[in-house]
Amino acid sequence: MSENLVIVESPTKAKTLKKYLGDKYTVKASMGHVIDLPASKFGVDVDKDFEPHYIIIRGKGKILKEIRSAAKKAKRIYLASDPDREGEAIAWHLAGQVRDGGTHPHADSSGGSDTGSPKTRKPDSAGGRRKSEQGERKHVYRVILHEITAKKVKEAIAHPEELDVKKFNAQQARRILDRVVGYKLSPLLWKKVKRGLSAGRVQSVAVRLVVDREKEIRKFVPIEYGSLTAEFRAGSPPPFKARLRELDGVRIAHGKPEPGERIMTQAEMAPLKEQLSAHASFTVGETETKELRRHPSPPFITSELQREAARRYHYPARKTMMIAQQLYEGIAIGDEGPTGLITYMRTDSVRISADAVNDARAFIRARFDRSFLPAEARSYRNKKSAQDAHEAIRPSDVSRTPDALRSFLTDEQFKVYQIVWQRFVASQMADAILDQTRVDIEAELPRGPANGGGHRAVFRANGSTVKFEGFTVLYREGKDEEAPDSEEDPRLPTVKVGETLDLLGLEDRQHFTQPPPRYSESSLIKELEEKGIGRPSTYAVIISTIQLRGYVYKDKGRFKPSALGELITELLIESFPEVLDLQFTAEMEEKLDKIEEGEADWVETLREFYGPFSRALDRAAVEMRTVRGVVEEVGRNCPDPKCGKPLVIRFGVRGRFVACTGFPDCRHTESLPVEPAEGENKQEGALTEEKGGNDGLDISG
Repeated sequence: MSENLVIVESPTKAKTLKKYLGDKYTVKASMGHVIDLPASKFGVDVDKDFEPHYIIIRGKGKILKEIRSAAKKAKRIYLASDPDREGEAIAWHLAGQVRDGGTHPHADSSGGSDTGSPKTRKPDSAGGRRKSEQGERKHVYRVILHEITAKKVKEAIAHPEELDVKKFNAQQARRILDRVVGYKLSPLLWKKVKRGLSAGRVQSVAVRLVVDREKEIRKFVPIEYGSLTAEFRAGSPPPFKARLRELDGVRIAHGKPEPGERIMTQAEMAPLKEQLSAHASFTVGETETKELRRHPSPPFITSELQREAARRYHYPARKTMMIAQQLYEGIAIGDEGPTGLITYMRTDSVRISADAVNDARAFIRARFDRSFLPAEARSYRNKKSAQDAHEAIRPSDVSRTPDALRSFLTDEQFKVYQIVWQRFVASQMADAILDQTRVDIEAELPRGPANGGGHRAVFRANGSTVKFEGFTVLYREGKDEEAPDSEEDPRLPTVKVGETLDLLGLEDRQHFTQPPPRYSESSLIKELEEKGIGRPSTYAVIISTIQLRGYVYKDKGRFKPSALGELITELLIESFPEVLDLQFTAEMEEKLDKIEEGEADWVETLREFYGPFSRALDRAAVEMRTVRGVVEEVGRNCPDPKCGKPLVIRFGVRGRFVACTGFPDCRHTESLPVEPAEGENKQEGALTEEKGGNDGLDISG
């Protein structure tokens, strides 16, 4: 056993680090969190500054025993869990286990018992030594790995950091906040709706987004409008189409009309079509060509990677993050063995290191014509809300092309690595240049008995031609289904003003305006991000949780709320408007960020939330509507000849169903129209945001 012990979360990461560090280091995996709040009870003393009652997670006792055994033989211990709040919490809990032999979860500067509330406690410095009743404490170091390559791992080990109490407090505040909401609201829902239901602080707000969108769709009143499309032939190919844009100086609306626009129905278009076909001549009235430059997008942040994988491959966010974690922790590459292929994948920053930018530019210079490399390196600006704790997601080594790695990756790993690599390289390439052309075709109808004073119609055609592919030779961003794709504009022939065109045909069609689209995986992530709901590391968990609990489901790739999700959302909004308020939830995320930055106290933040929440909880216990039992009468009796009692509509976990009032003696039920089978998700009967057991070992002190 070596004198150096490195502890990471996963066996894959452990194998990769072991390869880089060699025989002088022992590397152990904790398999994620080892310590957490208990799954079977509340575990938080709100009257004692929200003191958490931590225990060892069920199944982790053996793992911890092995880690402690290795720690006893090591002089130096390096905690190399992920560089985010969850990783910091894992490191903090492990520090107490390996430093003091597992007596307490954390180091306690006062020498007393430690319950996991580090308000007055500071972690050991990287080289400091402390004394305790057990004797000399271990050297415990925090190692931050933004990318897992030989160079970066060795640099991080050579320059370790201190445990970050502020980051740990931010994670602890979130964990306790979610526990408070989950454990206090869930029993209320059991009493008022059905046993086994659960509520979550952020997840319930995400469900509300889906419910609110469904309400918009139901309230939507479609507007009829018509379109008239002409196909023309000019002196040079190809033939092209143009749509009626203006009639007698008034713009024609193609959808909901804007001020000054007019709607024409298909019925109104039909006689105009006949008149134009029989009597009009068509000439080019105006043309305009302008150069359009398309800039590359910055390298991926977490939400954009999830959205792109959803658009291209229909991957759920959780699957994308699982694959990205594999690429970050290390993939076996031939004789090289486990190798980290991308940088840390939970980030909200588009920042890239100077070395990585230089490597990308050198790669472009070597592989592409010089015109594809801008004169200066590109830099991108973060959003104001970005924490900027980590670089954007990029390949650890840009020279490892997707094709070169294909034989070592699964199909899913290859697809995710490919878009990460392509997007990063493309972000340093030259603009794409297009010529966008607009052609207006005028049609004059002479005066006559059929058309009164005559008409002047204007048809418009839009097209584009790629002059220089630029970054698009390597990467084109996927599009949401509802987003228009201007790059697909057709190519137009060269025409001159005053040129007469041949009319090949006219087509009139009926249309109706469409309601706002239901959220896809991609657009829901975008909405969560724009509204400030959750953070990069939480989007995948949020979306998977609301489906698992049966509150929303997917229908043709789009989220719809279940009857249960709508009911619970309605009840929670009535009794807890603040908790379900989008702005309030976003502000709470900002407060958690301030805790991490050292600008807010975690206990005080919880107090500010808990006071109003507790009072609302007391009111809801009395005032919230009870929907358990009978919802409405059916108006007929049970068809079972042995029963004959009235039938009623009850509310169950899968929505409404018909049941006999003779229950439990009579168990006759009938189904009502429900959501598609794709939405029939298994109901989770947990109280908390996260499920998990424990070994029954109380380590709170």
